[in-house]
Amino acid sequence: ISRDATTTALQLNLKEQPQLRELQKRKRLLAGRVRAGVASTAERAQLTQARAAYAMLKAELDVRSHQTIGEVRSVIARYQQHGQLYLGGVSMIADDMITFIKKDLLVFGIGVFVFLVGMLSIIFRAARWVLLPLASCVYAGLLMIGLLGLAGWQVTVISSNFISLMLILTMSMNIHLVVRYRQLCRDQPESMHHELVARTVRKMVWPCLYTALTTIIAFSSLVVSDIKPVIDFGWMMSVGLAVTFLTSFLLFPTLLLVLGRSPGEATTGSTLWVTAALSRLTARHGTAILVVSGLLAATGVIGITRLEVENSFVNYFSNDTEIYQGLKLVDDKLGGTTPLDILLSFDSLPPPTDNVEEELKGALEEEDDLDELLLGSISSGSKDDYWFTPTRVERIKAVHDYVSDLYGVGQVLSLASLIRVGEEINQGEFDAFELALVNKRMPDTLKQTMIAPFVSIDNNEARISLRIRDSLTDLRRNELLQSIQNGLTGELGLAANSFEVTGLLVLYNNMLQSLFSSQIQTLGVVMLGIALMLMVLFRSVVLALIGIVPNLLAAAVVLGLMGWGGIPLDMMTITIASITLGIAVDNSIHYIYRFRDEYARRGDYPATLHYCHANIGRAIFYTAITIIIGFSILVLSNFLPTIYFGLLTALAMAIALLAALTLLPKLILLLRPFGSAAPVAVNTP
Repeated sequence: ISRDATTTALQLNLKEQPQLRELQKRKRLLAGRVRAGVASTAERAQLTQARAAYAMLKAELDVRSHQTIGEVRSVIARYQQHGQLYLGGVSMIADDMITFIKKDLLVFGIGVFVFLVGMLSIIFRAARWVLLPLASCVYAGLLMIGLLGLAGWQVTVISSNFISLMLILTMSMNIHLVVRYRQLCRDQPESMHHELVARTVRKMVWPCLYTALTTIIAFSSLVVSDIKPVIDFGWMMSVGLAVTFLTSFLLFPTLLLVLGRSPGEATTGSTLWVTAALSRLTARHGTAILVVSGLLAATGVIGITRLEVENSFVNYFSNDTEIYQGLKLVDDKLGGTTPLDILLSFDSLPPPTDNVEEELKGALEEEDDLDELLLGSISSGSKDDYWFTPTRVERIKAVHDYVSDLYGVGQVLSLASLIRVGEEINQGEFDAFELALVNKRMPDTLKQTMIAPFVSIDNNEARISLRIRDSLTDLRRNELLQSIQNGLTGELGLAANSFEVTGLLVLYNNMLQSLFSSQIQTLGVVMLGIALMLMVLFRSVVLALIGIVPNLLAAAVVLGLMGWGGIPLDMMTITIASITLGIAVDNSIHYIYRFRDEYARRGDYPATLHYCHANIGRAIFYTAITIIIGFSILVLSNFLPTIYFGLLTALAMAIALLAALTLLPKLILLLRPFGSAAPVAVNTP
């Protein structure tokens, strides 16, 4: 009950599932032996069987749990007129998260599909150029879903957007193929249809292969993270991109050959005003572009130094969800949500003397029958009764009082809570004899609910249970845990090995603290991988730097914006920088690849710039807009990190697009990496 007596709670405990726990334990044991390389053939077979049995039983129990939670919600709905009723708890949150994932998969898939149809219709205004890319997207998506199902890969909240991302990236690659084919039709109207298709594939296979590989590197970099859902997401998208590339260069040209050449294709096409304007801006105001880029980079770097990882689990959900409302109410009114435990270890005591045991036994026999009637039957003598010594109780009280005064700590429960109720009734502190008497006279049913959760006599341990007010905006979890650690050793003088701080808060804080290292590791891996890939492709350090700088700018600006805006890193947002680099560098590869070919024909940097903006610039613009709007669809999620991920990645891609069509060509004009060459006759553009 809350302090103001306006809020109360009913606690429901779902039935224990010992069979599931036993299967999980066995599965982990066998998996550990397999990883260590000491498992026999029979044990490997047993692991396969245990995993199958565990998955089947868990699916069955999840269905039962979902039905139970639905029935509880039905009961709550019947009494809503009597007050505000909320449902909370780990089981309910887990069930709702599964519902969110299923909804996100459906909404993202439908939303992206509808968007892609509209986008292709606006860009190409021809049925074949809508249906062909869509066929590739649907085929790649279905194939990937089948592979995930066969592999038994489970979808989490983080990876729930993988289908929409796959569709977007498949569409982007197909747009490049369509634009290139249409350009060849315009430039070479006399060529046969199969020659144009073959030439399109030959011209695009290498840049698209390298763009696919760089994006795979970006997603693969997530596997160095310390967070398993992020690792799984990285592997899913890496495999998905391989499927995307193979589908685009096998299915798309095959279908195009079957359909034949479209009449009037050679006369279609017009200058895109956006890319034309950006080419003029780059040619006339290149210095200003460099200055603005430098200022944005500096602002981004300063913002990055302000990044934080502190985040509340309750704030992962919008305030109109039942999860948020229930957690916030418990946090504000009922002592906090996130559990934290302190386990105190004690030295073993010598057995009590016969005199003490006889004294206690005699005192019990003198109690009158009324006390026995009220308190229950009296247990026979046990050495456990002498575990409750004043020294141990005082230590428990000291730790209890210390943590109760710390900021962010809500309700604290321990053996001290029960002892103090008794001492208040007794109007004085218990001595050793009275402590032993309390334990001796307490009925077993009360012991199981009031003592057993906080004391393990066999292990000489006591538990102090804390609940943390997780929704406090200025709560610093790592500092709180450090305060507890330092306070127990410093102020209370406990040995470091005499206590252990554990619980969900510790796990959550470890995850938050690993975000910084994960961000640095993933960024380092993706930068190194992309730089090596660009050097292999262009065989030039200068071109590799030119290709990666605009995309580093986009990542730095978005991370800096998060720092300036106080948006903390979380499991989703740590992937933004790596994904931005991996996807946005595709623009650089396509542009530099085409600029190199066209410069060999023209021998003039400004003229080549304008030509590339009018051709490959168009494809880059279309694919970037597709990706930007595609990521923006993630705002339809109920999971706030997914919404932030979608919006911030879309912003990063928009910045990368502008940088690819302004900063990148300006760097080419400035550094002239292709030297000075006279134009040569080239038959195929």
